[in-house]
Amino acid sequence: MRHAGKANLVREERGLTAVIEFLSAFTLFLMILTAFLSLAQLQMGSNDPATDRLDRAAAMGLDRLTSGEGWFVPGDVDGLDYENSTSDWHLEDASTLHQGRVQPGLLANNRLDADKIHALHEVTEDGMAAGIGLGEDMSLYLSIKVVESENETRQGTSLFAGGTQRGTASSSSTAYRSFQQDGELIQIVLEVHDGGRKNNPLHLNEIVARPSSNGPEWIEVSNPNDFAIALRGWSLNHTSGSSSTNLLIQSGVLSGKSLAIFTGDPNSQSVGNASQVIDLGQYAFLGVGQVDGLADGRGTLSLRYTQLDESRAVEIARVEWGGDTGLFLVTGQSLQWDGTSLTASSAWSISETPTPGEH
Repeated sequence: MRHAGKANLVREERGLTAVIEFLSAFTLFLMILTAFLSLAQLQMGSNDPATDRLDRAAAMGLDRLTSGEGWFVPGDVDGLDYENSTSDWHLEDASTLHQGRVQPGLLANNRLDADKIHALHEVTEDGMAAGIGLGEDMSLYLSIKVVESENETRQGTSLFAGGTQRGTASSSSTAYRSFQQDGELIQIVLEVHDGGRKNNPLHLNEIVARPSSNGPEWIEVSNPNDFAIALRGWSLNHTSGSSSTNLLIQSGVLSGKSLAIFTGDPNSQSVGNASQVIDLGQYAFLGVGQVDGLADGRGTLSLRYTQLDESRAVEIARVEWGGDTGLFLVTGQSLQWDGTSLTASSAWSISETPTPGEH
């Protein structure tokens, strides 16, 4: 009996040991499974619907941008003219592209095409977003850069960089693709943002309020962004004494990294390298000869913009002359901006030699 009891005790101990070993192994299995799921979660993303939507938009948008040659459908009074659509979107100017529908594609013969990259300057950010399928509530930032090159002078060169800054949006997603060709590594990065404030400032560069030889008054405006900017929503305001004149620009598109001249008479206006000349004499905002639009003595000119979802115009740039500004215009002089403050009088100086279309 004593021997049988001892045997039972041994069996019970072995059974308890087996249970403990099983529980230990099962616990270890659960720890491994938890770690695996955590890693999988990290790799697959947050599974947050809003973030996943941005991820898909960035990946899809970059694929459309870098997997083909793109296309353009012209616009007419009846809508889109599909019969005259073309893959040569890069041969159209900014105004034409803005009136239709464009999906920029950067490839030609399965290689990045330098002409197509340069043609991105003719596309607005909104036009790009619509073309690559982004939602109306999304914005983007596009960067194309030479990361490595056999030519040291090309290494680090930015081929394109424009759009809405990431910091103005609540959340973002990034997709990128690299191309190795002609001894260079070129990286394309597309950021897609959930909203954000569009980075679309225009700059006042130079103005002539008292032209010589009966010439026209004129204003030079530049687009520092790589994307083109539609002029609709922009306005010019001129104040002199108690009088004020405001002009809302109804149409036009200014290409990326380019200049526009607003003039009182396009027929006699020197344009230099300006890509666009806009007649404001027809609205009596700028004069020519003996007709004054801008004040000769003391005045203020401001460039303003109204966001589509806002009713109040925001002042982007301003120049004042006369009074205590230290800026006095005589016949044939111009006021030139030094590229610093957009609104301070100290950022402007008098030039005896106006340079329209040269900044």
